Amino acid sequence: MPDRSGSRNALTACDLLFSLGLALLLTHEMDAMTHAEWRILPLLSWLPEGSGLFYFVVAHVPLFALILWFTASTSATIRWWAQAAVDSFLMIHVTLHTLFSGHPEYSFAGALSLVLIYGAGLFGFLHLLLLLITPSWAGAQQKRV
Repeated sequence: MPDRSGSRNALTACDLLFSLGLALLLTHEMDAMTHAEWRILPLLSWLPEGSGLFYFVVAHVPLFALILWFTASTSATIRWWAQAAVDSFLMIHVTLHTLFSGHPEYSFAGALSLVLIYGAGLFGFLHLLLLLITPSWAGAQQKRV
């Protein structure tokens, strides 16, 4: 958990790791559209094609808004926990893809898809590791320029 000391004047390697992980996830979601990912998701797979697509896309608007809002918070504590939550999801997301890979509709086998999915998980892991082992990072995150 972050302390409340320090100031922030420059982006860090930690920021870069988080940004890359989030960018890979967001790009994966674009790739997911080309693979009709809603067909393998339990909450959407039973819907007619047009409805599944619609709800898949619409559900991502508030999800992305909340992710961006909380991870860019001016509160170091909120930002730390939000980034840790996103990092955790990036790792869980890899597990979900592994579990769903046997589904008949699963088609994320190409190099691009795999780099996006597993790359996001890797950057999430590395960023979370830095969050947990670098206490000075938290204080350095307190103030943004």
